Amino acid sequence: MRTLIFGGTGMLGRAVLAAARRRGYPALALSHAQADLTDRDRLLYWAREFRPELVVNAAAYTKVDLAETEREAAFAVNGAAVDAVAEAASVATPSGAALLHVSTDYVFDGKGSEPYQEDAPTAPLSVYGASKLLGERLALQYGRALVVRTSWLFGPGGPNFVATIARLVREGKPLRPLRVVDDQRGGPTYTPYLAEALLDLAPLAPTSAEGSVSGNRLFHYQNREPVTCYGFAREIARLVAGPAAAEAIVPVTTAEFPRPAVRPAFSVLDVARFEAAVGRRVEPWEMGLSQYLTSRG
Repeated sequence: MRTLIFGGTGMLGRAVLAAARRRGYPALALSHAQADLTDRDRLLYWAREFRPELVVNAAAYTKVDLAETEREAAFAVNGAAVDAVAEAASVATPSGAALLHVSTDYVFDGKGSEPYQEDAPTAPLSVYGASKLLGERLALQYGRALVVRTSWLFGPGGPNFVATIARLVREGKPLRPLRVVDDQRGGPTYTPYLAEALLDLAPLAPTSAEGSVSGNRLFHYQNREPVTCYGFAREIARLVAGPAAAEAIVPVTTAEFPRPAVRPAFSVLDVARFEAAVGRRVEPWEMGLSQYLTSRG
């Protein structure tokens, strides 16, 4: 399956490229410089030149806090530009390419207490979340698109929570308390696992650009089991430097650690639809965390 990846040099894009190559797919991963999502003509050029059967949109404006003051930039990339991505997919082949668009748990307000199913009401609390929700809606206007919501990404090739905590632990910072919020719960997701999940879903995309706007074209994927940021940080510290480092992590509330963008307190995603569709369970994040930290040395 010829695969074109926008955001191809980011953390997720690199993982998708590696997964595609493991499957023997001809794949082209494009950087921001090569394919800025806000440059519609450039996206159309690459789609016509490479003629992919699958387009993966792994590009996004991900500066969650900065988006509060850079609203226009966030909506340009995460929202309006998705229409151009969908158009690029539509011209790639005579019947159009399948499109996999990656979204986020931040489209929910986090006030629930049960894992969010795909049809749960959305109510983003941040500019980032609102911009990603617009992108979802624009992607799904293209009949061959699937949208995959995910959360708490970590993996090789980009900044992430795991890398930050591991660095602080290795620098000896936990010799004094390291404060991490304990009232935000979600699902950490290892990008190589997410990349495989995306490619597993690709064959389920409608084969016609006039595909149904209903039906299962929205999926949730995150690794099991839910954990708080504090619990996740403790496990990272334990694996990096042992139990004493984990004990140096101190729980705090979100109110004690304010950020410009409001995060959903509970953003656990229900992955039953994904598991039924591909015939397997999602992976535990502990396994991905071990692989990631081992690969980093």
